[in-house]
Amino acid sequence: MKMRPASALFATLLALAVPALARDGQAGAPPPRADAGTPWRVLQGDLTRADYERYTDVSFDLPAGVTRLTIYFSYGGKEQRSVIDLGLRDPERFRGWSGGTRDHMTLSTEDATPGYLPGPLPAGRWNLILGAPNISANAHAPYTAKIFIERAPSVTEFADAPIAAKPGWYRGDLHMHSGESDGKCKAQSGASIPCPVYRTVEAAAARGLDFIALSDHNTTAQFNQLRELQGAFDRMLLVPGREITTFWGHGNVFGPTDFLDFRMTGPNWEQARKWIDAVHREGGIVSINHPGAPSGAICMGCGWRVDGLPDGAVDSVEVVNGGTMRETGSADGTLQGLSYWAKLLNARRHVTAVGGSDSHEADRPAREAGAVGSPTTVVYMPELSVHGLLAGIRSGRVFVDVDGTRDRLLDLSAVSGKRHAVMGETLHLPRGGSIRFAVDLKGVADGAVQLVIDGAADTAYRAAFGGGRSPTFAPWRADGRPHWISAQVRDAQGRLILIGNPIYVASAGPVSG
Repeated sequence: MKMRPASALFATLLALAVPALARDGQAGAPPPRADAGTPWRVLQGDLTRADYERYTDVSFDLPAGVTRLTIYFSYGGKEQRSVIDLGLRDPERFRGWSGGTRDHMTLSTEDATPGYLPGPLPAGRWNLILGAPNISANAHAPYTAKIFIERAPSVTEFADAPIAAKPGWYRGDLHMHSGESDGKCKAQSGASIPCPVYRTVEAAAARGLDFIALSDHNTTAQFNQLRELQGAFDRMLLVPGREITTFWGHGNVFGPTDFLDFRMTGPNWEQARKWIDAVHREGGIVSINHPGAPSGAICMGCGWRVDGLPDGAVDSVEVVNGGTMRETGSADGTLQGLSYWAKLLNARRHVTAVGGSDSHEADRPAREAGAVGSPTTVVYMPELSVHGLLAGIRSGRVFVDVDGTRDRLLDLSAVSGKRHAVMGETLHLPRGGSIRFAVDLKGVADGAVQLVIDGAADTAYRAAFGGGRSPTFAPWRADGRPHWISAQVRDAQGRLILIGNPIYVASAGPVSG
């Protein structure tokens, strides 16, 4: 809706029609994301009839080095129909105006609340601009502005509160592109054009996804649009993501929004750590994309060729890429990432398998390989938020739905005596300890489940299901050495359709007799 100019009459009607909003910790107000509790500054004052139809500057001096500024504003006197409009000016330029529409704003170099301009946050005198379209005679409008600052980049949430506050399985696409890099879609004429961000987000919403990470190449240009769109797509989490694209491999980054220097000059850790260390310092996740893809004229820099990554450098690996699957017709061919992931797991790196459509065409028909949401990554999260997604990926309780369905479930669990573990967890057992594995499987009529042990698919741990049969496995015995065991599901035609993450087995101590 187009905002009308402020006027005393409009303000009076608005005050009569709309109940006062709860703010600053009262019921209904989201907690500030910028700080755990204590504001950097609190500005207070009181507008009276003398301020009616005037603008009041409330000044504060911002220090150097601030990466995000967030202001929560509240005022009283609404019972007397007082109205205060809100704007902001930095030492160099006007930064925005929200009138009476919003009670808070956030600004960083990359993104800002709608109505405000993203950009650097210069040190010096800032002014909160208070406009008073209505204050009655003898009325008072006491106000409070709580200012929060961040002095270092960190994980960014575009929503003020979790999209869903309950734990559960959430389905999404972790790899997709818009016209902010090389994503395309059709214009009215049918011409292929750089696809606007909103068209890509709309396509994901139409697929019924719970979250998406728009991972345009190396740029941060998509983040301001995602912040604006998050309010309209209030059932789907928009995750800050980007694809760090180098000459020696591509990796997705989830969480941070600041610029990351992708300009590697060699395929080694000293070059890669320039951006990988920054991501981890800021609380984000690094995921290697399509590591088995070729590099060269066919796919420039696509295959992962960076040597010497230390433990902890990588949090996840894209084991199925929709674009590659579209070209090869297979989710488990040599060009996919399963073998590279297994190599890391066999080196005792606990990294999480994920998938991504790598969509470059927002209007590609649903369920085609490489269409938005195909494949889908399904994550068990404590809540549907960016922090919840990162926690879910780190936990390893994740599976890949190759076909991008809305209803399939794969969850592997293991029991040994009183010990219990699910995907991503570790069972500590003595040599000779017996484990029983169980698979919670939904949405697949018939096929077979294969337990993959240290990368090997032993037929002794393959179980058919369907026609009333459930997959069951013989007990597996620990030998005192570390192992990893995951589950894969194939349909009746033998096609790989679900890929689970491992349960890890470690020694409990002395060898038993």
